[in-house]
Amino acid sequence: MFVIIQIPCYNEETTLPATVAALPKDISGIEQIEYLIINDGSRDKTVEVARTCGVHHIVSFKRNRGLAAGFAAGIDACLRLGADIIVNTDADNQYNGADIEKLIRPILDGNADIVIGERPIDDTQHFSSTKKRLQRFGSLVVRVASGTSVPDAPSGFRAYSREAALRVNIINQYTYTLETIIQAGHSKMAISSVPIRTNPETRKSRLFKSIWAYVWRSASVILRALLMYRPLKFFSVLGILLFIPGVAFVIRFLLWYFINGTGEGHVQSLVMATMLIVLAVQCFIAGLQADITAANRKLLEEIQYRERRRDADEALTKRTIENEADDVLTH
Repeated sequence: MFVIIQIPCYNEETTLPATVAALPKDISGIEQIEYLIINDGSRDKTVEVARTCGVHHIVSFKRNRGLAAGFAAGIDACLRLGADIIVNTDADNQYNGADIEKLIRPILDGNADIVIGERPIDDTQHFSSTKKRLQRFGSLVVRVASGTSVPDAPSGFRAYSREAALRVNIINQYTYTLETIIQAGHSKMAISSVPIRTNPETRKSRLFKSIWAYVWRSASVILRALLMYRPLKFFSVLGILLFIPGVAFVIRFLLWYFINGTGEGHVQSLVMATMLIVLAVQCFIAGLQADITAANRKLLEEIQYRERRRDADEALTKRTIENEADDVLTH
């Protein structure tokens, strides 16, 4: 088994050495471990430091493109290098590198396609009480939206099997953590979580300017993912929420009509009812159209999966030949 540990980096020259030093050099059941960084347009000496630390592979962007783009580029590069398991961790040394063995164990045992590290949020001192509550609530929303049981959805400490990585698609430009869980849940991948340890904070998060900015952007990611993967249900629920009050206004008008013998003075109820019912019907129609679009998206994803798998198989074959050649030379 070949494991690549990828690390998205943006100006991480000060924190990267400690992060790389903590990564495992060997794991039981793993034949080869390599490190890969995604240099997201860093303006400092991140690349030079990475080479000094012994990082095997470097993917570089000419300008900062964001965490989601960096994660996706790393996954693609790892697949092309022939990785059997891909581990993602942060460059700020937030996660304990020794827990990577625990992270990949469910994949090695054949029990999971994706494993997400569950941080001890309640015991994390640099998390405010508001952030802790929002983390728990956000994870609950993602569990409902994805149909999974992931307790710590925003955690970036995660492992992907080769098969799961082949099916990863990142659409939003903000973060990969929430969208990939919703996608995996609707693709019926086996997702599990393991408790992990975290290290003291080395720097403030650069992902968002404030907690409420994070909430807003995360909500938009979840909403967009729902529109992509469950459009008919989303628009149907929205249509029902409009249809019920529309019918209520019709009933209100009829009650006034039969009780008083006239509906005079209450025609506005019919106007409001008509507007709401028309909007509800439009939502149902939009849901049907979006569902057809989603079906086409699934076909495109399957084509993309087959193309990726072909490239990954070629990379795996090449790596196998190279390893066999090395063994011959060694003997």
